[in-house]
Amino acid sequence: MTHLVFFCGHSGTGKTTIAKRLIGPLMRETGEAFCLLDKDTLYGGYSAAAMRALTGDPNDRDSPLYLQHLRDPEYRGLLDTARENLELGISTVVIGPLSREVRDRRLFDRSWLGIGDDVVIRIVWVSTSEDTAHARIVGRRNPNDAYKLTHWDEYRQRRFVPDGGAREGLIMFDNTSPRQTDFDALLRAIVAAPGPLA
Repeated sequence: MTHLVFFCGHSGTGKTTIAKRLIGPLMRETGEAFCLLDKDTLYGGYSAAAMRALTGDPNDRDSPLYLQHLRDPEYRGLLDTARENLELGISTVVIGPLSREVRDRRLFDRSWLGIGDDVVIRIVWVSTSEDTAHARIVGRRNPNDAYKLTHWDEYRQRRFVPDGGAREGLIMFDNTSPRQTDFDALLRAIVAAPGPLA
């Protein structure tokens, strides 16, 4: 049995920070080796080179051109790499916005993911207030955020928090001002959450 754990959510919510904080405890609790796959680490350099060639702006990660031509291949490569690790018996943490895939419930589709019933899927949706996310994005001074910040009113229209039936199967985590007890509860939910995804 292996685990596939997604940390999803919009920019500035703290997905990567949470994943790195929990991967050690996850390995201890499950007794499994975990690989961490962060979309920005895997594809940041590639995307910068591609966007520099296409538009002259290596930091563009939010324009219509990027979203139409590069976004989906990056995600497919991310998920293909996760699947290869799982096939080798290595549990995997995947970090990326994956907002479309959550909204369309693709991450719940084992056939679409290409994984079998022996993999435990956990999908964490990390959220925070828009003001908090904006402040974190400004504070981290990442050049890749330039387009997003310049076109914030456009970007903010894409932000959402799953509600109603869209929350089914998700582990919701508000990362606005979490305490240690919140992280402890999140770890327990990832390791032992009941339901059809187990």
